Amino acid sequence: MTATRGLEGIVAAETKISSIIDDTLTYVGYGIDDLTNNATFEEVIYLLWHTRLPKEAELAELKQQLADNMEIPAAIIDLFKAMPLDSVHPMAALRTAVSMLGTFDNEADVMESEANYRKAIRLQAKIASVVTAFARIRQGKEVVAPKPELGYAANFLYMLKGTEPAEIEIEAFNKALVLHADHELNASTFTARVCVATLTDLYSGVTAAIGALKGPLHGGANEQVMKMLSEIGSVDNVEAWVQNKLDNKEKIMGFGHRVYRKGDPRAPHLRAMSEKLTKLTGKPELYDMSVKIHDMIVEQKKLPANVDFFSASVYDSLGIEHDLFTPVFAVSRTSGWVAHILEQYANNRLIRPRAEYVGPDMQKYVPINER
Repeated sequence: MTATRGLEGIVAAETKISSIIDDTLTYVGYGIDDLTNNATFEEVIYLLWHTRLPKEAELAELKQQLADNMEIPAAIIDLFKAMPLDSVHPMAALRTAVSMLGTFDNEADVMESEANYRKAIRLQAKIASVVTAFARIRQGKEVVAPKPELGYAANFLYMLKGTEPAEIEIEAFNKALVLHADHELNASTFTARVCVATLTDLYSGVTAAIGALKGPLHGGANEQVMKMLSEIGSVDNVEAWVQNKLDNKEKIMGFGHRVYRKGDPRAPHLRAMSEKLTKLTGKPELYDMSVKIHDMIVEQKKLPANVDFFSASVYDSLGIEHDLFTPVFAVSRTSGWVAHILEQYANNRLIRPRAEYVGPDMQKYVPINER
């Protein structure tokens, strides 16, 4: 046996959920451009979970089910208030809260497919409320209850800010949710599938996935991009800042991707949204800085932007605090995690790879007084 670092190039599962072939991302065979330009996030949830687009009545039912299940237990709010809010990272809070949600679900350990689907609905609905509740509690504000008449994207922004969002904000956030919904067998999705392959519950699978997403080499990259933009400060500072990083061989977040060679197909959508939103919010320099950084990295390193790079300025323009970027990612990616968890349950085999041993061979035990 020979180890493959990072499992690169290893095919570990069959899936009908999403694919990345020749730098093209599809959900159940639908191109990401087509879905981003035309579909609501709720349609994408249904597509990922059922491997087909919903009919009108089915979509209406899903929207109603999500709206009916958005309320979170009071104990979650109390949990957040008990946390050290000046230091806890929102992803740590989210990881803990999702695990706690499982303790309030009396079907948590019921493994029938119908029960798992009901849990999927509850978790997808509640995770938006969990993230927005945490955001408001740490600001000393009251938690905002969802409005049943609003769609998923609009409800998230409403619960976050307390005012109904403008249509362009809803459109931008809906597109961001669609773009982040699934991405084949990425680190957090693989983590979820490994976890539930033991036949543990759905909440455990999503909690494990959140832990994987928290890292800066996965979901945390968009937060690091915003830190970079804040540190640079202005377009005039970009060239010297970037060149210094390149000269010192330091990593610049938001560029390159293991599975894309020509470029991340999600990035152009976020770039277009960034240009539009930063102008509307009076922060065009964020976009201008991003473009200048992008051009330098492409020219010198031949690395195109990935999904994280322009999503940072999009989320900032929507009034989302920078350390909430990764929890927002998780709100969207829960739809994909759940799809893969349900698929794993349906055709399960325990995921148990081997390791190539490279340590010493056949050593003899030596008593402690002779070492």
